[in-house]
Amino acid sequence: MLESIRIVLVDTSHPGNIGAVARAMKNMGLKELYLVRPKFFPHADATARAAGADDVLARAVVVESLADALSGCQFVVGTSARQRSLPWPVHNPRECAENIKTMLATGAEKAAVVFGNEQSGLSNDELAQCNTHLHIPVDNDFSSLNLAQAVQVVTYELRMSALENQIVPQSDRQLASAEEMELFYQQLEASLIHLGYLKADRPGRLMLRLRRLFNRIQVEQNEAHILLGILSTIKPISEKSK
Repeated sequence: MLESIRIVLVDTSHPGNIGAVARAMKNMGLKELYLVRPKFFPHADATARAAGADDVLARAVVVESLADALSGCQFVVGTSARQRSLPWPVHNPRECAENIKTMLATGAEKAAVVFGNEQSGLSNDELAQCNTHLHIPVDNDFSSLNLAQAVQVVTYELRMSALENQIVPQSDRQLASAEEMELFYQQLEASLIHLGYLKADRPGRLMLRLRRLFNRIQVEQNEAHILLGILSTIKPISEKSK
Protein backbone atom coordinates (compact mmCIF):
# COMPACT_ATOMS: atom_id res chain seq x y z
CA MET A 1 0.00 0.00 0.00
CA LEU A 2 2.67 2.52 1.03
CA GLU A 3 4.63 1.97 -2.20
CA SER A 4 1.53 3.07 -4.12
CA ILE A 5 1.23 6.45 -2.37
CA ARG A 6 2.89 9.64 -3.57
CA ILE A 7 3.45 12.72 -1.41
CA VAL A 8 3.27 15.98 -3.37
CA LEU A 9 4.49 19.36 -2.09
CA VAL A 10 3.39 22.48 -3.98
CA ASP A 11 5.34 25.77 -3.97
CA THR A 12 7.39 24.92 -0.88
CA SER A 13 9.24 28.07 0.13
CA HIS A 14 11.82 26.74 2.63
CA PRO A 15 14.16 23.89 1.63
CA GLY A 16 14.44 22.76 5.24
CA ASN A 17 10.76 21.84 5.15
CA ILE A 18 11.39 19.56 2.18
CA GLY A 19 14.07 17.74 4.14
CA ALA A 20 11.85 17.45 7.21
CA VAL A 21 9.06 16.04 5.05
CA ALA A 22 11.46 13.47 3.58
CA ARG A 23 12.38 12.39 7.12
CA ALA A 24 8.70 12.12 8.11
CA MET A 25 8.01 10.03 5.03
CA LYS A 26 10.89 7.64 5.63
CA ASN A 27 9.83 7.23 9.28
CA MET A 28 6.52 5.84 8.02
CA GLY A 29 7.82 3.86 5.05
CA LEU A 30 6.85 6.17 2.17
CA LYS A 31 9.42 6.86 -0.53
CA GLU A 32 7.81 8.72 -3.44
CA LEU A 33 8.11 12.52 -3.23
CA TYR A 34 7.13 15.01 -5.93
CA LEU A 35 7.96 18.72 -5.68
CA VAL A 36 5.99 21.31 -7.64
CA ARG A 37 7.96 24.52 -8.21
CA PRO A 38 10.08 24.40 -5.00
CA LYS A 39 11.74 27.75 -4.35
CA PHE A 40 15.08 26.14 -3.45
CA PHE A 41 15.94 22.53 -4.28
CA PRO A 42 18.32 20.81 -4.05
CA HIS A 43 19.69 22.66 -1.05
CA ALA A 44 21.97 21.99 1.91
CA ASP A 45 19.17 22.83 4.36
CA ALA A 46 17.00 20.11 2.84
CA THR A 47 19.79 17.56 3.23
CA ALA A 48 20.48 18.63 6.83
CA ARG A 49 16.82 18.44 7.88
CA ALA A 50 16.34 15.08 6.16
CA ALA A 51 18.57 13.58 8.87
CA GLY A 52 19.33 10.38 7.01
CA ALA A 53 16.43 10.34 4.56
CA ASP A 54 18.81 11.34 1.75
CA ASP A 55 17.51 8.55 -0.47
CA VAL A 56 14.01 10.07 -0.43
CA LEU A 57 15.48 13.44 -1.46
CA ALA A 58 17.63 11.83 -4.16
CA ARG A 59 14.55 10.21 -5.72
CA ALA A 60 12.40 13.36 -5.44
CA VAL A 61 10.91 14.45 -8.76
CA VAL A 62 10.70 18.20 -9.49
CA VAL A 63 7.92 19.32 -11.84
CA GLU A 64 6.39 22.61 -12.98
CA SER A 65 2.70 21.93 -12.39
CA LEU A 66 0.41 19.98 -10.10
CA ALA A 67 -0.99 18.19 -13.14
CA ASP A 68 2.50 16.86 -13.88
CA ALA A 69 2.89 15.72 -10.28
CA LEU A 70 -0.40 13.81 -10.45
CA SER A 71 0.44 12.00 -13.67
CA GLY A 72 -0.42 8.31 -13.27
CA CYS A 73 -2.52 8.83 -10.12
CA GLN A 74 -6.14 7.70 -9.98
CA PHE A 75 -7.02 8.96 -6.50
CA VAL A 76 -5.89 12.33 -5.17
CA VAL A 77 -6.31 13.82 -1.69
CA GLY A 78 -5.76 17.55 -1.22
CA THR A 79 -5.00 18.97 2.22
CA SER A 80 -6.85 22.08 3.37
CA ALA A 81 -6.54 23.98 6.63
CA ARG A 82 -9.77 25.94 6.15
CA GLN A 83 -13.30 25.48 4.91
CA ARG A 84 -13.99 26.68 1.37
CA SER A 85 -17.01 28.59 0.08
CA LEU A 86 -17.96 25.66 -2.13
CA PRO A 87 -18.12 22.54 0.07
CA TRP A 88 -16.25 19.40 -1.01
CA PRO A 89 -16.02 16.00 0.67
CA VAL A 90 -13.69 16.55 3.65
CA HIS A 91 -12.19 13.80 5.82
CA ASN A 92 -9.75 13.59 8.68
CA PRO A 93 -6.39 11.79 8.18
CA ARG A 94 -7.64 8.44 9.49
CA GLU A 95 -10.67 8.48 7.21
CA CYS A 96 -8.50 9.49 4.26
CA ALA A 97 -6.07 6.65 4.94
CA GLU A 98 -8.95 4.18 4.84
CA ASN A 99 -10.31 5.77 1.68
CA ILE A 100 -6.91 5.45 0.01
CA LYS A 101 -6.62 1.82 1.04
CA THR A 102 -10.08 1.11 -0.35
CA MET A 103 -9.31 2.83 -3.65
CA LEU A 104 -6.02 0.93 -4.02
CA ALA A 105 -7.88 -2.30 -3.34
CA THR A 106 -10.57 -1.60 -5.91
CA GLY A 107 -8.75 -0.42 -9.00
CA ALA A 108 -6.45 2.52 -8.31
CA GLU A 109 -2.77 1.85 -8.97
CA LYS A 110 -1.42 5.09 -7.50
CA ALA A 111 -2.76 7.57 -4.94
CA ALA A 112 -1.38 11.00 -4.05
CA VAL A 113 -1.65 13.28 -1.03
CA VAL A 114 -1.02 16.94 -1.88
CA PHE A 115 0.25 19.62 0.51
CA GLY A 116 0.33 23.32 -0.37
CA ASN A 117 2.59 26.26 0.33
CA GLU A 118 3.49 26.84 4.00
CA GLN A 119 1.69 30.18 4.16
CA SER A 120 -1.28 29.90 1.83
CA GLY A 121 -1.86 26.18 1.32
CA LEU A 122 -3.46 24.91 -1.87
CA SER A 123 -5.43 27.22 -4.13
CA ASN A 124 -9.03 26.51 -5.07
CA ASP A 125 -7.89 25.52 -8.57
CA GLU A 126 -5.38 23.06 -7.12
CA LEU A 127 -7.95 21.59 -4.75
CA ALA A 128 -10.30 21.18 -7.72
CA GLN A 129 -7.82 18.64 -9.11
CA CYS A 130 -8.33 16.43 -6.05
CA ASN A 131 -10.97 13.78 -5.45
CA THR A 132 -11.40 14.59 -1.80
CA HIS A 133 -10.04 16.98 0.81
CA LEU A 134 -8.21 16.26 4.06
CA HIS A 135 -8.40 18.43 7.15
CA ILE A 136 -6.41 17.78 10.33
CA PRO A 137 -8.73 18.57 13.28
CA VAL A 138 -6.30 20.59 15.40
CA ASP A 139 -7.38 22.56 18.45
CA ASN A 140 -9.08 25.84 17.56
CA ASP A 141 -7.11 27.73 20.23
CA PHE A 142 -3.78 26.81 18.62
CA SER A 143 -4.19 25.57 15.08
CA SER A 144 -0.67 26.30 13.80
CA LEU A 145 0.83 23.17 12.25
CA ASN A 146 4.00 23.25 10.17
CA LEU A 147 4.35 21.35 6.90
CA ALA A 148 6.46 18.47 8.20
CA GLN A 149 4.12 17.98 11.18
CA ALA A 150 1.12 17.78 8.86
CA VAL A 151 2.90 15.24 6.64
CA GLN A 152 3.90 13.23 9.72
CA VAL A 153 0.30 13.05 10.97
CA VAL A 154 -1.00 11.94 7.57
CA THR A 155 1.76 9.42 6.87
CA TYR A 156 1.34 7.93 10.35
CA GLU A 157 -2.32 7.23 9.62
CA LEU A 158 -1.39 5.77 6.24
CA ARG A 159 1.11 3.44 7.88
CA MET A 160 -1.34 2.36 10.58
CA SER A 161 -3.93 1.61 7.91
CA ALA A 162 -1.40 -0.36 5.89
CA LEU A 163 -0.36 -2.40 8.93
CA GLU A 164 -3.93 -3.46 9.75
CA ASN A 165 -4.08 -5.89 6.85
CA GLN A 166 -2.73 -6.25 3.37
CA ILE A 167 -4.63 -5.01 0.36
CA VAL A 168 -6.49 -7.79 -1.41
CA PRO A 169 -7.53 -6.75 -4.94
CA GLN A 170 -11.28 -7.19 -5.33
CA SER A 171 -11.63 -6.62 -9.07
CA ASP A 172 -9.92 -5.67 -12.30
CA ARG A 173 -11.45 -2.20 -12.12
CA GLN A 174 -9.15 0.38 -13.70
CA LEU A 175 -9.78 3.97 -12.72
CA ALA A 176 -9.19 6.94 -14.99
CA SER A 177 -5.89 8.72 -14.35
CA ALA A 178 -5.64 12.34 -13.25
CA GLU A 179 -4.51 13.44 -16.72
CA GLU A 180 -7.40 11.57 -18.40
CA MET A 181 -9.86 13.29 -16.10
CA GLU A 182 -8.23 16.68 -16.71
CA LEU A 183 -8.63 16.15 -20.47
CA PHE A 184 -12.27 15.26 -19.89
CA TYR A 185 -12.87 18.44 -17.85
CA GLN A 186 -11.25 20.58 -20.54
CA GLN A 187 -13.41 19.02 -23.25
CA LEU A 188 -16.52 19.25 -21.08
CA GLU A 189 -15.97 22.97 -20.49
CA ALA A 190 -15.32 23.57 -24.22
CA SER A 191 -18.48 21.64 -25.13
CA LEU A 192 -20.66 23.53 -22.64
CA ILE A 193 -19.34 26.82 -24.01
CA HIS A 194 -19.99 25.59 -27.56
CA LEU A 195 -23.59 24.74 -26.62
CA GLY A 196 -24.10 28.13 -25.01
CA TYR A 197 -24.77 26.60 -21.59
CA LEU A 198 -21.58 28.08 -20.14
CA LYS A 199 -20.25 31.56 -20.81
CA ALA A 200 -16.54 31.56 -21.57
CA ASP A 201 -15.93 34.81 -19.71
CA ARG A 202 -18.14 33.92 -16.73
CA PRO A 203 -17.93 30.19 -15.98
CA GLY A 204 -18.94 30.77 -12.36
CA ARG A 205 -18.90 27.71 -10.13
CA LEU A 206 -20.46 25.29 -12.58
CA MET A 207 -17.20 23.61 -13.59
CA LEU A 208 -16.13 23.31 -9.96
CA ARG A 209 -19.44 21.62 -9.15
CA LEU A 210 -19.06 19.27 -12.11
CA ARG A 211 -15.51 18.43 -11.04
CA ARG A 212 -16.78 17.67 -7.56
CA LEU A 213 -19.47 15.41 -9.01
CA PHE A 214 -17.18 13.32 -11.21
CA ASN A 215 -14.35 13.21 -8.66
CA ARG A 216 -16.79 11.89 -6.09
CA ILE A 217 -18.06 9.01 -8.22
CA GLN A 218 -14.56 7.85 -9.31
CA VAL A 219 -14.81 7.43 -13.08
CA GLU A 220 -13.31 4.27 -14.56
CA GLN A 221 -10.93 4.51 -17.51
CA ASN A 222 -13.37 3.02 -20.01
CA GLU A 223 -16.09 5.34 -18.70
CA ALA A 224 -13.79 8.34 -19.24
CA HIS A 225 -13.27 7.21 -22.83
CA ILE A 226 -17.04 6.95 -23.33
CA LEU A 227 -17.57 10.44 -21.91
CA LEU A 228 -14.85 11.87 -24.14
CA GLY A 229 -16.44 10.12 -27.12
CA ILE A 230 -19.78 11.72 -26.33
CA LEU A 231 -18.19 15.14 -26.01
CA SER A 232 -16.37 14.71 -29.34
CA THR A 233 -19.75 14.44 -31.08
CA ILE A 234 -20.74 17.79 -29.59
CA LYS A 235 -17.51 19.62 -30.23
CA PRO A 236 -14.71 17.67 -31.95
CA ILE A 237 -11.36 18.01 -30.25
CA SER A 238 -9.86 19.38 -33.46
CA GLU A 239 -12.12 22.41 -33.19
CA LYS A 240 -10.51 23.46 -29.92
CA SER A 241 -7.49 24.89 -31.70
CA LYS A 242 -9.58 26.87 -34.23
